[in-house]
Amino acid sequence: MVFRVVVFCVLLGLSGFAHSQQYSLEDYVRVCETSGDDVLAGAGCFMVGTVYDNGEGVKQDKTKAREYYTKACELESATGCFNLGSMYYNGEGVKQDKSRAKEFYGKACELEDADGCFIVGSMYDNGEGVKQDYTKAREYYTKACELESATGCNNLGSMYYNGEGVKQDKSRAKEFYGKACDLGGFQLGCDNYRVLNEQGVR
Repeated sequence: MVFRVVVFCVLLGLSGFAHSQQYSLEDYVRVCETSGDDVLAGAGCFMVGTVYDNGEGVKQDKTKAREYYTKACELESATGCFNLGSMYYNGEGVKQDKSRAKEFYGKACELEDADGCFIVGSMYDNGEGVKQDYTKAREYYTKACELESATGCNNLGSMYYNGEGVKQDKSRAKEFYGKACDLGGFQLGCDNYRVLNEQGVR
């Protein structure tokens, strides 16, 4: 039996990302609000959001975190979009809205964020906040895997193993489980690869 990764409240996302102690909140706010460089401004806004999200040296304020993640996302910060998606997914600082969460995870994916692609794939796979659609799930898992997401590769392997959204192909499944395993020794991918190896799948 092979297994697929499911999304828990996984979506602690990148909100646990620790900021450097050498910069103050005021430094991040200044970069966010005055930098002429959108990439730098987006990073600054993301860091302000993170500080408020985690209450690092300030009173935790999910509303302010959401505001800064929104601004970061508007400035094409993939991590800002991802964390904004997580806030909507978990209902932190906003009313829970998985459809909006998918929108922001989708934008993170467009900005080459592997975790965003994986989450959108999982939402389509499980019909969570969207109509279940194995074809779209496969597309997002494929992009996540291409961006070196072990969980994306594992779940893509499971789709081939089960013939969901694709023609069943255990050899392709084994290939993706192997890639998941190779990407940092993802244990579930390694276990699934071993199972298929024991079944004699080439």
